[in-house]
Amino acid sequence: MRRSKHSRDQTTPDDAPLDSQKNPTGHLTGSLLAVAFLTSFGSSMLYGYNLAVVNSPAVYIKDFYNKTVLSRNGTGLSGETLTLMYSLTVSVFAIGGLLGSLIVGMLVTRFGRKGTVVNTTVLVFIAGSLMGFSRICGSPEMVIFGRFITGIHSGISLSVVPMYLGEIAPKNLRGFLGLVPSIFIGTGVFAAQILGLHELLGKEEHWPLFLSVVVVPTFIQLMLLPWFPESPRYLLIEKHNVHATITALKWYRAKCNIQAEIEEMQEEQRSLSSMETLSVWKLLLDDSVRWQVLSVVVINIGMQLSGIDAIWFYTNDIFKNAGIPAPEIQYTTAGTGVIEIIAGLIGCFTIEKLGRRPLMIGGFAMMGICSAGITLALILQVCVHLSFMRYVSVCCVVGIIAGFCIGPAGVPFLITAELFKQSHRPAAYIVGGSLNWLSNFTVGFVFPFLQMSAGSYCYLVFAIICLTVAVYVYIVIPETRNKTFMEISRMFSKKEAVLETQGLIHVDQLKLKKMNGYGGIENASLEFDSSSSVP
Repeated sequence: MRRSKHSRDQTTPDDAPLDSQKNPTGHLTGSLLAVAFLTSFGSSMLYGYNLAVVNSPAVYIKDFYNKTVLSRNGTGLSGETLTLMYSLTVSVFAIGGLLGSLIVGMLVTRFGRKGTVVNTTVLVFIAGSLMGFSRICGSPEMVIFGRFITGIHSGISLSVVPMYLGEIAPKNLRGFLGLVPSIFIGTGVFAAQILGLHELLGKEEHWPLFLSVVVVPTFIQLMLLPWFPESPRYLLIEKHNVHATITALKWYRAKCNIQAEIEEMQEEQRSLSSMETLSVWKLLLDDSVRWQVLSVVVINIGMQLSGIDAIWFYTNDIFKNAGIPAPEIQYTTAGTGVIEIIAGLIGCFTIEKLGRRPLMIGGFAMMGICSAGITLALILQVCVHLSFMRYVSVCCVVGIIAGFCIGPAGVPFLITAELFKQSHRPAAYIVGGSLNWLSNFTVGFVFPFLQMSAGSYCYLVFAIICLTVAVYVYIVIPETRNKTFMEISRMFSKKEAVLETQGLIHVDQLKLKKMNGYGGIENASLEFDSSSSVP
């Protein structure tokens, strides 16, 4: 990183260790924490809530659909048609999410990161109104369209919130703040499970209110978030507004060398001076970021094809098939929500100590093992008549949820922000987000039919996917903890240089240094062995 003579004199000599030459450690300020909580509470939490909200009132929604069609046509729906219509209600949320992820690049470039979060709150109010008044109007279409619009909002939020938090956070807190949204995703799922209890909003007459209660946290966010500054990186690199950047940094920082952070942003700005924000097509054609793009593709597809959405969408059905008594299912389901929050907190408070890779590898591996465990437990329960295996199934479901919330729930979005420069980041989020939602739709729509045809063996598909992603992360993705965006970019550039050099020079002539034991390359990444070089 370039430094002026004055700033170099104020820090450490040039031959000091690399980490000691960086700007001082950033502190967790009230402003940073408030923004993380507000954006997550009014946006990320709604994603978790809408994933689980259709689980509890499924019977009532299906009955509403059937009665409405009966009153319109004189005949009700067949079992297959009703299943198809309800699957559409569940999975149309992902179609909306896909659309939201495709337009997020345009929105963050035009309105900024915070501006996008604030302006898209209108979608929640429209969706809440449609779903809330659907029964009064006798319109299943309003439920489906409302789910579609909430999906658009979640598709935008899942990309822009981690992007915003990643850009306002100092490098040593980027992991912590980046996982705050995942905690609120788990909180949203838990809120849906608790409110869905029969004693609260789990009654037939309350399901429209149950679907539309999402407007409450969004209203609170809309009242408070506009008072906070925009992303400093967006203000400087894309808007070239130095004064607003300094103001925003002073708002978000305490006891930190703001000048050093501005210099780091300006270095990135200079590297991008001749480059505009990339489109998705140009990103895919850019060989310099091929490993970053491939990594984003793998972890985002793996995040959804891990089967977590099948668990969240159809928890009650899974527990019913496992043999849990019907009166106990809703409480068992709600109990899993506590695990989600605890696991999310564990991931959030350990990511800056353990790093990104261990959380993703451990999370995906745990999910894979537990998915295989569900299959084994269900087979033994049916074939050997071991009744206690029903509780093993529940433990495996809890293990899948815990493994997901520890790492895969939030780290992929954080990694997407960290692997790319400012010019590449919006397009990268479009790629990752669109694949994420396509996979989400596939699981939500196909799982009921897969479960009917493959039975308990359907979970083996999820097990294989999870373990494959864990192996990929272990082999390919380096650790990005406590690195600036420019350092991460250089790290991948050196990886490309090594791969190219290995094609021209015999491998015995190269000595590759490992960084943090994770297979990345240090600054002095290539050293020719003096014994093999020509004198």
